[in-house]
Amino acid sequence: MKGIMKQIFPGEKMKILVTGNMGYVGPSVIRQLRRSYPGAYIMGLDIGYFAGCSISKEVLPEVILYQQYFADVRQFPENILDGVDAVVHLAAISNDPIGNLFETVTMDINHSASINVAAKAKKAGVGSFVFASSCSMYGSAEGSARTEDAPLNPLTAYARSKVYTERDLRPLAGDGFTVTCLRFATACGMSDRLRLDLVLNDFVAGAVASKRISILSDGTPWRPLINVNDMARAIDWAVGRQPSVGGDFLAVNAGFDQGNYQVRELAENVAKIIPGVEVQINENAQPDQRSYKVNFDLFKQLAPHHQPVYDLTASITGLHEGLRSMGFMNENFRSSIYMRLVHLTHLREKGYLSDDLRWVRPK
Repeated sequence: MKGIMKQIFPGEKMKILVTGNMGYVGPSVIRQLRRSYPGAYIMGLDIGYFAGCSISKEVLPEVILYQQYFADVRQFPENILDGVDAVVHLAAISNDPIGNLFETVTMDINHSASINVAAKAKKAGVGSFVFASSCSMYGSAEGSARTEDAPLNPLTAYARSKVYTERDLRPLAGDGFTVTCLRFATACGMSDRLRLDLVLNDFVAGAVASKRISILSDGTPWRPLINVNDMARAIDWAVGRQPSVGGDFLAVNAGFDQGNYQVRELAENVAKIIPGVEVQINENAQPDQRSYKVNFDLFKQLAPHHQPVYDLTASITGLHEGLRSMGFMNENFRSSIYMRLVHLTHLREKGYLSDDLRWVRPK
């Protein structure tokens, strides 16, 4: 039903495209969508930077997809949008260290390419566009927890890219094209394509590998957290969201109020659950300006049946068990493939990626 946002019911045949599905969040998203829409034609599109970083040596998470495309979103193949009902747009340069080093690339991929994909999706008659945004756009925010109408204060290229993309998605919404921007809290938890360059994941990895948690800041910044599986639940809700619930365009904080923690509290909770762990705080560190508490009342109101179910204890326990099952003992994990910048640097040094992070074709 082109040009009209149609109601999609669980089990109904539909077609969904997930971009950036071969990253940290993607495996949880495609599993969640497969559960909710067992008969759906689910496709993935990814550039493949982290395709080889799966923790499973036997089965790749993409086996539950109907089709996997390998493509750069900067050269998006719009023909694959034919018949697509919903696009889940995860594809992005994923964190501040990479964004700071590759600012132009970050803006090209996270902002310009995202708007291009959305515009082509609307033209093709896609009904629902779900954008993985971020609470990092609140930047340095003292005082009360930030609601969606609070001033934005992006401090990094990554955060600015999310602000600009939301801004330019807004005028595209309408005429049967429903846009949902999920401003996610900081991701955490176990994944088939594990990242350890996330605050809680870093702390649990340190606790498992060396019985030591090294906090690189003074421990005072605030961070809201959301488990990667709860991110997938929020995306599931957004895929089927109707304009009557939040409007044609919606930007909403995705997480839960109990997930607001100071960094120091996170480390202390890890040490409570994993015995014998020492917490080291860098008291001389420069203050981390990225500090914000977030209000999630609107998300609770609009998506009461898709609220987070993983609390901090569950996320820590899941990471602990997952790392132990991997036989994880790498005390130097901050130099491993589980750090996104480290892996991209390795690919560049090997000559596989150009300076603007495009694959170099063999001569």
